[in-house]
Amino acid sequence: MIEHCLRERAFNVAEIKPVTPEEAAELLSQGHVYVDVRSEPEFEAGHPEGALNVPLLNAGPVGLVPNPEFLSVMESAFGKDEALVIGCKAGGRSKRASEMLAQAGFSRLSDQVAGFDAGKDAFGRAIPGWSRTGLPVGKGKPSGQAYADVKQRKPR
Repeated sequence: MIEHCLRERAFNVAEIKPVTPEEAAELLSQGHVYVDVRSEPEFEAGHPEGALNVPLLNAGPVGLVPNPEFLSVMESAFGKDEALVIGCKAGGRSKRASEMLAQAGFSRLSDQVAGFDAGKDAFGRAIPGWSRTGLPVGKGKPSGQAYADVKQRKPR
């Protein structure tokens, strides 16, 4: 009985599609939304052009600490069936954020596995991230893209 419940629960969780920076850029051209889950200072220093910032972790006095608003902001700003590309610095936070979102019922998720800087493949080799592939980069807190603005966003 327990095994059946676990299998059924796993079946209902959305599939998360891993994508490269180039594949993510193609998805954006098709209307997907890039959500950068890095901290606000990281986002301001440089981010994929057009990305929206919803930090999974915030900068704290001794490093990064969980953002208690992450899931509630995502649920109020994005529709559960909105096509999202989730990205971070090197792939770890975006994977964790994607898994949380899938568990919460988001159904169209892509994880940009190389992040903004660089990720690693299964063999530990570096995979160039968004900023190292020549894709367009934005800086600062563009209107409508900063975390404070995303908190006011309505699902599409």
